[in-house]
This record gives sequence, C-alpha cells and structure tokens, in this order.
Amino acid sequence: MRNGATSESRLARAVIMAIGLGFFGLFLLMPLLVVFAQALAGGIGAYLDAIVEPDALAAIRLTLLVAAISVPANIVFGIAAAWAITKFDFPGKSILITFIDLPFSVSPVVSGLIYVLLFGAQGWLGPWLAEHDIQIIFAVPGMVLATIFVTFPFVARELIPLMAEQGRDDEEAALSLGATGWQTFWHATLPNIRWGLLYGVLLCNARAMGEFGAVSVVSGHIRGETNTMPLHVEILYNEYNFIAAFAVASLLALLALVTLVLKSLLEWRYDYHGKGTGH
Repeated sequence: MRNGATSESRLARAVIMAIGLGFFGLFLLMPLLVVFAQALAGGIGAYLDAIVEPDALAAIRLTLLVAAISVPANIVFGIAAAWAITKFDFPGKSILITFIDLPFSVSPVVSGLIYVLLFGAQGWLGPWLAEHDIQIIFAVPGMVLATIFVTFPFVARELIPLMAEQGRDDEEAALSLGATGWQTFWHATLPNIRWGLLYGVLLCNARAMGEFGAVSVVSGHIRGETNTMPLHVEILYNEYNFIAAFAVASLLALLALVTLVLKSLLEWRYDYHGKGTGH
C-alpha cells in the first residue's frame, strides 16, 4: 500500500508535472517570449533606436531615480520597524504590524488617489504647497512617495520573522559586554539578517521599478519628465508603436529575470547556510 505525499503512481506524477509545466509555459514562458519576439520584430537596429530614444532614456533615468530614493528609504524603515517589533514590547505593536501590511490590501490606484487628495491642487495641503511653490503631485516627489508606499512592506516583512526567530540573545549579550546601540546593531544584528535584508531589498527594488498604478495616478504622464518605464510603455502601446513599446518592456522583463536569478541564489544561500545566520 502506498503512503506519503510522494507515493503517487507514475501516471499521476506525469499528469501533475504536465499540468505544472503547461501552466508555466502558457502563462509565464510564452508571454515572456512574445515580449522579446515583438521587441526584435523590426531588427536589432529598431530595437536599439527605441531604447536610446530621448523619451525612453528619460523614462529609464526617472525609473532608476525613483528606485534609488524609495528603496533606501524602505531599507531604513524596514530595519527600524523589524527591530522595534521583534526586540521590544510596546503599546500599539499589533497596530504597527497591521499598518505594514496595508499596501498589500489597498489597490495601488487608491493609494495614488490618496496622495492626490492630500497634495493635489484641490487637496488638503494643496493651497499651502502652492503658496510656498512646492509641487508634489505631477512631479518626482509625488512619484517617490507613491512608490515608497506600495513597496515599504517588502523589507520589513522579510526581516520581522527572521529577527523574531533569532530572538534577543545576541543583542543582550553585546549590551552586557558594554557595546553601544550602534555597535550592537552593526556587529550582532546585521550579520544575522544580512541575507534576509538583501532578499527584501531585491523584491523592493523590483516592485519599485515595475510599479504602474500608484505612479500613474500621481505622475501626470508628462512625456520625457514624469513617465517611468511602465508608463512610457503604455504611451507607446496606445500610439500603436508596438516595437518601441515591447523594446522598453523587454528591459522590464530582463529586470524580472535578473530578479528571479538573484532570488534563487539568495534562497540557495538561505538553505545552505541556515536561514541568514551569516555563518
């Protein structure tokens, strides 16, 4: 009599594998191949022309700029939040954990609209911002704020369970030996969380560069100024410039592939060395 999760017949295993591979090919591999096929449909020359076109370069630079600001901000927030939640007991701890998960339950478009209501010309702070010649909506600051909102759970959510599992023993030992708070973090906490931190940063960066909904609401779609790569792809596609649209989209697809490879390497590092212990 067969027992266990791996004791299915060969036919059952073959059917399960066929279904899995079929879904992988139909919903993941095929769309990815279509993106690159369409991007190269006009030849390598047309592909490169679409990439180096001024508006495309501006979109690439803006995407990198928004990610370069939002990811470090979320690193600081994620470490601070994970440290506070796992190392201390305080009133409102459960509320903080709930707020960290908020971007996962709120549509990115809704989060973008919230910023418009706060900082837009007719928003709560709009008149004061206009009086002081500060523009947030339809400018880079609004795009950065929207990106920070939709990406800030990634680092914290990777670190909280990791730091909770490790407990407080290392930090308490360091403090008992006379280490300062910064020395305790740098020499006791950070080595234990570095791989989890890198994993969270990787996911945060991928989401920041690929974010569409929230950024679309607050950007204003000003070509060459407030269009990130996903927004630029949408404009090109709506203009029936399919080769250029898929060329820029292929850069995002390459980012996804690089993220997948790095994610697999970090997961292997976790498994091989014991979940981010650093040993």
